[in-house]
Amino acid sequence: MSAPFADAPPGLAGVRNAARAVTDPAVWDFVEGGSGAETTLAANRAALDGLALLPRVLTGRTGADPSGRLLGTDAAMPVAVAPMAYQSLLHPEGEQAVARAARAAGVPFVLSTLSSRPVEAVVATGADVWFQLYWLRERTRTDELVARAEDSGCRALMVTVDVPAMGRRWRDVRNGFSLPPHVRAANLEPGSDERAHRSTPGVSALADHTRSLFGVPTLRDLERLRRRTSLPLVVKGVLDARDARRAAECGADAVVVSNHGGRQFDGAPPSIAQLPSVAEAVAGLCAVLLDSGIRTGTDVLRALALGASGVLIGRPVLWGLAAHGEEGVAEVLCVLRDEVREALLLTGCADLADAAELRVRRWAADA
Repeated sequence: MSAPFADAPPGLAGVRNAARAVTDPAVWDFVEGGSGAETTLAANRAALDGLALLPRVLTGRTGADPSGRLLGTDAAMPVAVAPMAYQSLLHPEGEQAVARAARAAGVPFVLSTLSSRPVEAVVATGADVWFQLYWLRERTRTDELVARAEDSGCRALMVTVDVPAMGRRWRDVRNGFSLPPHVRAANLEPGSDERAHRSTPGVSALADHTRSLFGVPTLRDLERLRRRTSLPLVVKGVLDARDARRAAECGADAVVVSNHGGRQFDGAPPSIAQLPSVAEAVAGLCAVLLDSGIRTGTDVLRALALGASGVLIGRPVLWGLAAHGEEGVAEVLCVLRDEVREALLLTGCADLADAAELRVRRWAADA
């Protein structure tokens, strides 16, 4: 496979540049934007950049293995593709292209409830698909989504719990952002996404749509879901260690420490800042994953050193999809895996278990 970003700047910055050059400005704002003043969006990256890893030396290491296991299945690196809505906005093949690239890279792909491709078609790519569940107002519709995920062959269920309402994303409001006719919510009832297609100046049609569609899950709902499904259950959108503990006690197999990529409550702390307390609270009860702001292999090691067993990567995957479709996503995941391997080697780690023993120092405000 030729490298589509061979002439771009190093790392994923070049992918971002290539994607922005070919993406409609309103769609780009939808992908890149956060809520409010985008304070939390910026803080995610700043917090990661403010963490230094102490390399080990005198180990004699000449190679490193980034492979491991996520939710009991093999993964080529401790990374899964995060759930992201309406990927056909960026490329005609949308989620199916991303799933094929994830399969080739040996990592799980998390399919959003608001996917523009039906779950059955995405699972048919052969990828290790986890289904992300938004809690719907109508319980029967939620149950139907769970059944579809199970029947189609999804290998895990990830319920997102941090969207009682969509955060106010001013870029979408200013753009009056709505879905074009060819992009549909493929996993929902036909016509149920009508609001998402209504273009109104000064209104985010997607926020209007989710406001009419989403419910607010409770602990009782989570307990019921745990009884309802035999799939591994992941709870995404946890920042407070007390909530993580409650989710684990309800039977969650993993929690995702996440502020929704800075797209929900603007003023929430960076996800990486909350990771140690969550990992401590659920130690021995469930696994911990991290998302929001992951961009490099060093970020992956930062998360492992602070208690995560893996991370979810979001926007960079969409950059690759926008720029070069499946091949672009494959290149993003290839770059990330190479960076994880190199970061392991340069910190004296042979594998992910060694990475979990690395020590972290803050070198920013409190250096």
